[in-house]
Amino acid sequence: MALKNNAFIRSAALAALLFLFLCSAALASGADDLMRKAGDAVAKGDLDTAVQLYMQVPAPDDDGDDGQFVNARMQAARMHFALKRYDKALEAVDSLLAVYPDNIEAKSYREAVNDAMMPQWKRLMRDTVHFVPALLKGSLMTLLLVFFTMIVSPVGGLFIALGRISGIPPVSRLCWFIIWIFRGTPLLLQLFFIYYGLPAIGITLKPIPSALLGLGLNYSAYLAEIIRSGIQSIDKGQMEAAEAMGMSYRQAMRRVIIPQTYRVILPPVTNEFIALIKDTALVSTIAMVELMRTADQLFNASFNVTVLALAACVYLLFTTVFTFAFERLERRVGAYEER
Repeated sequence: MALKNNAFIRSAALAALLFLFLCSAALASGADDLMRKAGDAVAKGDLDTAVQLYMQVPAPDDDGDDGQFVNARMQAARMHFALKRYDKALEAVDSLLAVYPDNIEAKSYREAVNDAMMPQWKRLMRDTVHFVPALLKGSLMTLLLVFFTMIVSPVGGLFIALGRISGIPPVSRLCWFIIWIFRGTPLLLQLFFIYYGLPAIGITLKPIPSALLGLGLNYSAYLAEIIRSGIQSIDKGQMEAAEAMGMSYRQAMRRVIIPQTYRVILPPVTNEFIALIKDTALVSTIAMVELMRTADQLFNASFNVTVLALAACVYLLFTTVFTFAFERLERRVGAYEER
């Protein structure tokens, strides 16, 4: 009797396992069939039918493969989203999260759908509040680069210009060579050489010194030519008159010639400094974290184009402020010369 009972129990267990296997096979077969039909509907352009078929794919049991179910729900959500049926897209995502609440892809897509449903002005305000603090922090470094170069490059440019017109052949040729090198090669290449090339000969600079050195040398070379042309535009009679009054060459340059060049060189110098604000973006290529680098990092993390628009607004603000400031300075210098 015991043997018969054991045999019956084993038979019942085998039958139960066979039943479960057949059910799971039928379920899998049904899911495969639905996925195949949905794919065919997509190929035919019948997205409504495809969405319905994707939504009919059942959730797997505890031991089943969740790949088809997740894929089906996400495909349905994407199609609804593409058709701007945002409510339906949320329903598809929520049905997935109800079964797998920790699914990262579904959570991220739900946020994307919610963003799409948000009014554009509200989304813009939210993004502005979120991104502006980081952009302003990067802007401080941009301003540091601009002000440093605006202070250093006129001084460097003046010395190079004076050396260029000094009449001393070695000095004049050296200054010409400096101008030729830094005006004849791209600023980006110069920054690369300073940051990546100098370590090859044992000189290693961090990003900030590399950026300051590259911008300072480049703009000193450009301003040197502007200053040189400004000095040579002054009538030679001015120098002769100064020498007739007993001034030395240095005194005449310092007291007579150079002060008269301000009005001549200020407009082109203004243009160079406005270009400088935009050229600071190039230092982002040598791991310098300024406005452009900050905007690039934020965009790569969020893929939100608003951050690039905000960065453009900051650059426009800087160039506008500097333009008005230099225009006012030009008017003051012009009025002073006229009096």
